[in-house]
Amino acid sequence: MIRLIFLLPLLMFAAWFWFLQSQGLSLQQGKKGFIYIGIFNLAIGALLAGIIWLTQR
Repeated sequence: MIRLIFLLPLLMFAAWFWFLQSQGLSLQQGKKGFIYIGIFNLAIGALLAGIIWLTQR
């Protein structure tokens, strides 16, 4: 299951892109949302990496 975790940001980016398209907004207008999604997923990745590192000791 953990090997499929890379799908989370892809699905979130796709959902945000779909939302922008359905609302008639441009990618430039939704750039801030893409940045927030990226930061959120980096934080989750860092947390999971830290947990793995702690439990491997």
